[in-house]
Amino acid sequence: MTLRAAITGTGSALPARMVTNAELAARVDTSDEWIVERTGIRTRYIAGEGETTASLAIAAARRALEAAGRPAEAVDLIVLATATPDQTFPAAATKVQEALGIRDCIAFDVAAVCSGFLYALQVAENMVRAGSARCALVIGAETFSRILDWEDRATCVLFGDGAGAVLLEAEEGERGVLASRLHADGRFNDLLYVDGGPSTTGTVGKLRMKGREVFRHAVLNLAAVMEEVMGAAGYATTDIDWVVPHQANARILEATAKKLGLDPARVVVTVDRHANTSAASVPLALDTAVRDGRIKRGDLLVLEAMGGGFTWGAALIRY
Repeated sequence: MTLRAAITGTGSALPARMVTNAELAARVDTSDEWIVERTGIRTRYIAGEGETTASLAIAAARRALEAAGRPAEAVDLIVLATATPDQTFPAAATKVQEALGIRDCIAFDVAAVCSGFLYALQVAENMVRAGSARCALVIGAETFSRILDWEDRATCVLFGDGAGAVLLEAEEGERGVLASRLHADGRFNDLLYVDGGPSTTGTVGKLRMKGREVFRHAVLNLAAVMEEVMGAAGYATTDIDWVVPHQANARILEATAKKLGLDPARVVVTVDRHANTSAASVPLALDTAVRDGRIKRGDLLVLEAMGGGFTWGAALIRY
């Protein structure tokens, strides 16, 4: 039998405070109609005092462990994807480790912005298949509200905070990650970036984005990598039960589905409720669809994302 890394549990967490478009319209020059028409977003969750990337990651991880029926002591690897860690160092993954009471395991962060969860998933999957770990927590967690320019209506309406996690375990059989593909192209740094950092300005900086150009690249890159990952495992679009995409913009999701000839009813959409939660968006959407009963054991899934860098990737998974 083939040894694979299978998802045995999912979990997610959101901040306590939900922010509507109407509330944002009272703060910046925008409206509910403008936001919904261009993005599909209606609400998002914003971290408050005491809520951090690590605290959201810890809550999501606990729910994934509970869903899998596994104790925290079984975890020997934590890979946490984030662009908004609590501290420059140590890794937020070590905060998750400590909170879960795990005395010793491999724990580190990865940074690939909105593609971060796909990067973290492939790293963990490879380590599980290689025998470096048997039980891995793979987490995407962000507090993007802390790096937004709240006077820039073109960007501040797009993002929210949250976390999602999966428990990945070594199994022999048909379930698990069947194929994954990752890409990056640093030529497009100036289309989506944060204008600061410890080594340049000494400050955190704010998110900047050229939305129209990002949209165009996203549709092309996501359609291409989804076809690539399906082809790598010998599957066609018609074989896919669910696509769980990065929740950047409802228009990107619609355009990508149309380009691939996908049934829109088979695309998991949560951007209307959660907005763009960067590295958290794919696992958050996955957990939402698992818990509401849409995604069932044995379903064939494609996970995909694209983020600043540019980075992008996809994974084909038998759930």
